[in-house]
Amino acid sequence: MKKSVEITNLPIISILNGSQLGKVKDLVIDPENGSVDFLTVEQEDWQVSVKAIPFKKVIGIGEFAVMVENESSVIDLNEIPIANQLVNKKIKIVDTRIISRKGQLVGKATEYFVNDESGDIVGISLHSNERDVILHADHVMTYGKDIIIVDEQAANFFVDSPEQLFEEKPLIIEKQEEPTSVNAGSDTELRALKQKQIELLTGKKVTENIFSQAGDLIIEAGSILEASQIEAAQDAGPTVFVKLSMNIEE
Repeated sequence: MKKSVEITNLPIISILNGSQLGKVKDLVIDPENGSVDFLTVEQEDWQVSVKAIPFKKVIGIGEFAVMVENESSVIDLNEIPIANQLVNKKIKIVDTRIISRKGQLVGKATEYFVNDESGDIVGISLHSNERDVILHADHVMTYGKDIIIVDEQAANFFVDSPEQLFEEKPLIIEKQEEPTSVNAGSDTELRALKQKQIELLTGKKVTENIFSQAGDLIIEAGSILEASQIEAAQDAGPTVFVKLSMNIEE
């Protein structure tokens, strides 16, 4: 796992011939999947077009360099429309305000953590109520150009260190199972919200393949949504469900 700042400005090295292909200029975020999909490349010889490396072409990210197989891993963004679209969306995380689904200001993002194997965004550092804390990316519902939207429970699950990001899911389960009136109410609201989502989406047509965070196909494009498919998307996490809701038609 790497902070974004630990990736930016790293030299990009070709394993084939040991040459430097440039350095990392920026991380290109896919807001629908909550991942870094491309690394843009800064190179003095390239004056016109913008070059980038698909994250899946990255062999490894170390303290000294980003390693790729060879220079063919570097592409021209004009040749790949989806990459160009992501760059033009200009999604950033650092210095972006974070608000809850119910409109409460949660804090301001100061950094984010990336799985250096998959490119998935794992967590976000933020300044909240005079504290510097970290939030697991599972709580993010929307990565917007100006605002990051999280679920209303996000502030209850701040952690103090990146290592705790991997301990959060069990903690969430424990908190939901505690026999307190507050949690019982939250569980009831959550079930009601999920049921409302099922009612709204059932019978609608899916226009794009929907994949889990692990890359497994959950719902095939062209499917007429059934309750079980919607539940599968809900269980896969907020970013997967948001992608489903953005890719349906009557």
